[in-house]
Amino acid sequence: MKISDYFKRKTIRFTLSLFLVALFCNMGYAQQKDLPFGINLAGAEFAHKNTQAVYGQHYVYPGPKDLDYFKSKGLTLMRVPFLWERIQPVLGGELDPEEFGRLKKFITQAKERNLLVIPDMHNYCRRNINGKSEIIGSSELSIADVADVWKKLAAGLKSFDNIWGYGIMNEPHDLLESTPWINIAQEIITEIRKEDVKTPILVGGDSWSSAERWTIFSDNLKYLKDPSENLIFEAHVYFDNNASGIYKKSYEEEGASATTGISRTIPFVNWLKQNNLRGFIGEYGVPDNDPKWLITLDKFLAYIQSNGINGTYWAAGPIWGKYFLSVEPNMGEDRPQMKVLQKYKSTKKVSKK
Repeated sequence: MKISDYFKRKTIRFTLSLFLVALFCNMGYAQQKDLPFGINLAGAEFAHKNTQAVYGQHYVYPGPKDLDYFKSKGLTLMRVPFLWERIQPVLGGELDPEEFGRLKKFITQAKERNLLVIPDMHNYCRRNINGKSEIIGSSELSIADVADVWKKLAAGLKSFDNIWGYGIMNEPHDLLESTPWINIAQEIITEIRKEDVKTPILVGGDSWSSAERWTIFSDNLKYLKDPSENLIFEAHVYFDNNASGIYKKSYEEEGASATTGISRTIPFVNWLKQNNLRGFIGEYGVPDNDPKWLITLDKFLAYIQSNGINGTYWAAGPIWGKYFLSVEPNMGEDRPQMKVLQKYKSTKKVSKK
């Protein structure tokens, strides 16, 4: 055999082996990669009605204690809400170094614990300007403004490898006819991809991201374009009568049943399947005043898990523990919801057809 032929064959074999390794790795990722369940760690999005919110008094970012607790329960995905006004005090301006530093510190602390993070802009397509809530599309607040802040956020966060996805806007609702959510979301996606082509982008639905009303208000989101083809669509589900998650009345008075969560999520799940898209449930939660709520929660989680959809429970956090839907430990003991949540730690990614 000629020396040249020997090296040609070695090169062909080596190239083929690399191809097969890449092929099987990609197949394994598409079909077997686990999708984590987790928790919303509220606190950084808290505002104060009458005065300027003071960090450590009116709002706070979660920290190691929160992360360690939920990691010990097997919940590994942390959705952390933050406010646009604080992260970028001046429209079109630079990100506030101190506030952005708090967000990055939290992401770093999560990374040190092998936990994943969703930075969630918790603004409902609005921003407080001079004491007034302005809606995107008004004369005071444009699509370009929100696209600008997300471009800067992506530039500052793209080096983190534990960001599960950018939550570009929590619960858009009651938008201007001239400025529909699809237009806003598309411009944000476009600007993010100028800085970061890797990180997934989470797109909430219109009408408070309702899973039940998804096909009525959010069907057009299937037309969004992402050059990286890495969008995940985010819906929210609550089980009280008006689906607000406030739970003012008893289980019976709210008209709930064991399958309320399933029936409200079916429209979203079917939409994902029909359009071959990826989905995520960013918020769901129940009170702890009646064990029947836990049955509803359990059946709901089993349903989304069986359909390859993961989610994050609302809510917990360092200054959230006194509220109804918290799963923070109470007097040294886990809250009742935790027994259900611990059953659902991950699901398998559904491969595309």
